[in-house]
Formats: sequence, C-alpha cells, structure tokens
Amino acid sequence: MTINQLSIFIENRSGTLIKVLQILKQSEIQIIASTIADTAEYGIYRLICSEPLRAYEELKKGGVAVALSDVFAIELDNEPGRAADAIEAFSKAGISIAYLYSFLLAGKGILIFRTDNEKEAEQVVKNNGLKFISEENLTAIV
Repeated sequence: MTINQLSIFIENRSGTLIKVLQILKQSEIQIIASTIADTAEYGIYRLICSEPLRAYEELKKGGVAVALSDVFAIELDNEPGRAADAIEAFSKAGISIAYLYSFLLAGKGILIFRTDNEKEAEQVVKNNGLKFISEENLTAIV
C-alpha cells in the first residue's frame, strides 16, 4: 500500500520555495510532511499533503515542475529504536531504501520511504508486524 508524494524541483535562488508554498496556501492544501534535498543548483522538495492530486494540478497550473510518485508510509510506536527495527527488517530482506524521512503525528512515528522493490517491501511490512498508513488516515489525523 503506497501513498502519493509530490516531488517539486526548485532552483536554489530566492523566492522559488515561497511560490510553491503560496500556491498550496491559496488552494487551502495542508502540508503534512516535507523535506528538501539540495544540490548546488536546485533542490527537490518532497512533500506529503492533504490533497496530493489537486496539489499536483494546482502546482502544474502555476508553472511549477512537479512529479507525483508512490511512496510507503508506515506507522511506528513512538518508542526509541522502532525506526531502527523497521529499517533492519528491510535490510535483512535485501531491500534498499532510496530515501527516507520521518515525523511524529498524533503520538505515532511515521516513516516515509521509497524503494525500487515495492512487492518485497510490502511483504516485509506484513511479515514484521509493521503497519501501513493510508493517505486517508494521514489526512484524518491532521
């Protein structure tokens, strides 16, 4: 089970991030989690939001370079070491993680990650008692 994530390509110059944030604000789309990875010339702003399909359309209309992709979201108990346990399960199964970010929401840890091996990752989640979190659950909590 995957959720939608937006990946927005922004130049490393003043004003480019605020344009994205203003479009989302004017569209009344709630950002749930986000992260920026940067290089010398551009950044990739990845975000999970309340209405990813509508956000994608609004950003496209605004002239923003945006892509929609599927990522996994799993819920963890808010206890030390739970993220390490989850990642260890994927590692033992030989599944690499392209990128990951995490946050706390309503007293639960949430891991967002992307892998090239979705079917095996789904099996690891099921076999290790991990819990997928859906877009509906994320937005209901917010």
